Formats: sequence, structure tokens, C-alpha cells
Amino acid sequence: MEAEENYLDINRQAWNNRTESHVKSEFYNMEHFLAGKSSLNSIELDMLGDVKGKKILHLQCHFGQDSISLSRLGATVTGIDFSDKAIEYAQEIAEKTQSTAKFICCDLYSLPSYLDEKFDIVFTSYGTIGWLPDLDKWAKIIASYLKPNGKFVFVEFHPVVWMFDYNFEKIGYRYFNSGAIIETTNGTYADKTAEISLTDISWNHSMGEVLNSLIKNGLEINSLEEFDYSPYNCFNHSIAIEPNKYRIEHLDNKIPMTYSVLATKKAVDAQ
Repeated sequence: MEAEENYLDINRQAWNNRTESHVKSEFYNMEHFLAGKSSLNSIELDMLGDVKGKKILHLQCHFGQDSISLSRLGATVTGIDFSDKAIEYAQEIAEKTQSTAKFICCDLYSLPSYLDEKFDIVFTSYGTIGWLPDLDKWAKIIASYLKPNGKFVFVEFHPVVWMFDYNFEKIGYRYFNSGAIIETTNGTYADKTAEISLTDISWNHSMGEVLNSLIKNGLEINSLEEFDYSPYNCFNHSIAIEPNKYRIEHLDNKIPMTYSVLATKKAVDAQ
């Protein structure tokens, strides 16, 4: 399928088109962020621990809020994203906030052509792997950038969430990876009223696919946690149950909405 072969160009254009709406949105709350508010949530902060003095590679960083938040905690951070518009904003925001975070514009799979370093932590979170067709290649990249005993910190929306239609009324998609999902939608999760129409290409990834890709590439799974809420109000029909905790109103606490994986690179590379 031609669209699937051109997924990078199609998705890059979609993310370039939504970035300005995101920067201006209440969802990303740039005013408070520039004043010093962290964009990180308790789930990832608990897994990251004290990052002062650590080197962190942040994959699929969008326009850099989490990368800059990590640098504010004393880490040396490199953020990467394939959207040139997002990286332009990230660099601009880093300059405004006097952050030391550095940013690279490239497709995740192409990163070895742009970066040759090792890191204490590789971090990626919320709405990232659905844009990647091949998780084995993803896990290889992660393993290749970690120092021995370095850790991978990953938080993502639960694959059960992606089975539902947009209004969470019925099962609309397969749990397992069945190939590319090509869709056109209006608005964006950060501003549902934004006057933009976006076509993008995504893939569903089961929990087994995620974990096995990491294990196969020499990472040891230390923990897998599942949560019955999202820290973001980004889905239709969601309500706040506590500050920064949202559920789908009519599903309440019946489904998992996010999960986290903590993994360590084995001291000796797997042969």
C-alpha cells in the first residue's frame, strides 16, 4: 500500500500541522510551563527516581516539555522527534527557559546516523509506539543507546484503550498488530475544536509484542504496572476522578488506561 510505504512523510506532515495548536492549547499549558511547572507525571517520576547528573535520551519528545522538565531536575537530556516544526519549538522553548536540553530532528529508526553516545536512561511516554510499525527495531535502538545496567523507562496508553472506537461505545479495532491503520480526523487530542484535518498512519501493539521486543534485545523487565486512569484528558467522554486522573465516564474503573515498563540493559549484551 502506497500510503503505508510513505507513513513517515504522512505522519510528519500531520504532526507538523498539529504542533502549533498544541503549543497554544490549554492542554499543554505553556504559560505555566514557562513559569517553571513540570510536565512530568507521578507514574514516570516514580520510575525515574533521582535523575540529577544522569544522561537521558528522550525518544519521540514532541516539542520538548518533558525533556526540559527532566533537565530542570538536573539531568543532561537529548530529545529526538521527527517533526521539524516540533523540534523548532523545542529549541525555542529551551532557549526561553535557559534549559540545557538538546534536540535532534530525525526519525527514531534513523537515530544512529545522528547520534553516537550512551545514556544512563532512555525514556519515552504516552502515545509514542503507535506511530512505529516495527517494535523489534525500536527495542534495538533503545538497547544500543543504553549503558550496561542503564534503564529504560516507558509509560504508554494501554493497548485495551486502542481497541475501542473514538467514543468508547464499541470495540472497533483489533488488540493485536494487524498492520497499518490509516485514518483522517478533525481537530487534535489537545484541542478537539482546532480547525485542522489530519491524516495519519498508526499501528496497534499488544503487551506481548512490547515486552518480547525488549527481552529479545537484551533488556530485563524489572516491573510492569497497569493503571485504571489516564493522567491526561485526551479521550472523548473522559471525566476527572482526581486532579490529573481521568477515566472514561461510562466505563469508570473497568478498563486499564495506561501501563508502565521499567527495564534494565543486561551488563553483558545478549548474544
